[in-house]
Amino acid sequence: MDDKKRLFNKTYKKSIVALFSFTWIFFMFGCGTLSVVGGPQINYGNSSVYSQSDMDEAISIIENMFTEKAWKNCELHQITYGGDSECNHENLKWMNELEAANDNQLHFDEVIMFKTDFHSPMFGPGSTLNSNQEYTDFEWWMAREKGGDWKLMTFGY
Repeated sequence: MDDKKRLFNKTYKKSIVALFSFTWIFFMFGCGTLSVVGGPQINYGNSSVYSQSDMDEAISIIENMFTEKAWKNCELHQITYGGDSECNHENLKWMNELEAANDNQLHFDEVIMFKTDFHSPMFGPGSTLNSNQEYTDFEWWMAREKGGDWKLMTFGY
């Protein structure tokens, strides 16, 4: 009889541990907690204009925005390079016009655009994002003087 009780208790304990482990893993994946560890998916595309290092410098600006107060509770899913076609004279002119409109003196030689997909949390008053919404193709425009640092110029749809 004692052997049967010990076997039952041992099996019971293993079942409880397995059930607890399964529940914890399900909860962590379901809440998105573990997805943060890997960071967002990054799609560099194929560029003949910018190296991956150039893009990584710009991407770090976007990622840093998601650590700031207004954005830090957003869940960033994906960052995608907008393509070489966006790095044109017309968009470069637009970035320089934005810079001049803000009474700044920089003159940019390069422009880059990324799109992000993310989910906004439940926000309180004062947020410019809609509460609990999935955003796709949210654009981030940056410019720089050749060889300089990227400057975030504008973002949104």
